[in-house]
Amino acid sequence: MPRAGLTPDTVVREAARLADEVGHDRLTLAALATRLGVALPSLYKHVRGADALAQRLSVLATAELADEMTAAAAGHAGADALRAVATAYRAYARRHPGRYPAAQRAPDPADAEHQAAGERAVGVVYAVLRGYGVTGEPAVDAVRMFRSAVHGFVSLEAAGGFGLPQDVDRSFERLLDGLDAAFRSWPTH
Repeated sequence: MPRAGLTPDTVVREAARLADEVGHDRLTLAALATRLGVALPSLYKHVRGADALAQRLSVLATAELADEMTAAAAGHAGADALRAVATAYRAYARRHPGRYPAAQRAPDPADAEHQAAGERAVGVVYAVLRGYGVTGEPAVDAVRMFRSAVHGFVSLEAAGGFGLPQDVDRSFERLLDGLDAAFRSWPTH
């Protein structure tokens, strides 16, 4: 009999909190079971195993990131939208250092909820790019550039990879200046 009040959703949400505390790579089913006060075999009544938990955590994190980026983009266009979305992305990664890596997992084609969350997250970036007139096939490369640049920055920042004394926030602003300049002159073919 499953523990009263414990559902697959509560298990995933607690896994997300635990990942933020201990790190994505240190999240284990055993640690989660201990945190939830259940025996490890009891946890399998709510989640089929580590892979299933990782998948559900990815859905949650991707949806959260998409929500935050969407909210940040509202009412903005062009460079303002770019800055708002990238800043929201960075803020999410900072606030949720354990679940952020889960949002980088490619959506599972067999998981409609994951696909929808991924499409919303990428859709926000496509919307920003439309403000620059970047659409169609050229936008795919621009989305990849945005994602690579911002993800690279936040990943290096999280890993302590910026050891020089200069202001990291200023460096992030220069990164966004560079993306803005690139998107303003993006090839249309």
